[in-house]
Amino acid sequence: MRKVSTIWTLRAVFFVLAGAFIVYGVLSNEHYEVFMKAIMICLECIGIG
Repeated sequence: MRKVSTIWTLRAVFFVLAGAFIVYGVLSNEHYEVFMKAIMICLECIGIG
């Protein structure tokens, strides 16, 4: 029974940690940077950029 509790605790910790990293990325405009890089890669692939 102890092993199951440990697994759920680890899952909860990682879930909270992932949420914190997502919030940090949104607040620091990282989503915008990734989006702009994706646009540039797509434009280079089709020969416009």
